[in-house]
Amino acid sequence: MKRVRVYYNLHKKCLSVLCKQENGWRLWLYADEISLLNVNFKVSEAGRQRVLREKKKNVHAFVEGDLSCLSSWSVFATKQVSYNPYKGASFVLKDCGTEIKNCRFATIQGKKILAEV
Repeated sequence: MKRVRVYYNLHKKCLSVLCKQENGWRLWLYADEISLLNVNFKVSEAGRQRVLREKKKNVHAFVEGDLSCLSSWSVFATKQVSYNPYKGASFVLKDCGTEIKNCRFATIQGKKILAEV
């Protein structure tokens, strides 16, 4: 399985998928929807601080995981996850505000992240 990092690209209005290379993470493809296994939610605190300081968006938060072809698993991903650098330093479950660092499965459709917790 291929390990990837995913973020929503505001300019292209789709997901940017990065793949780990010898010289770091590099753009691999664009997608409208993607499913991941063994998911980690990553936020660069330095990038977040830059957003707070400059009041300008930059890419500093990712959903990282193993690429999955099992989109049918999306029925198990029922909890919506969100991230707002102005409200907190981590991804949270949208309904209750509980911090989430990882999960077994997530599917991302545009700006919407659904996780199996």
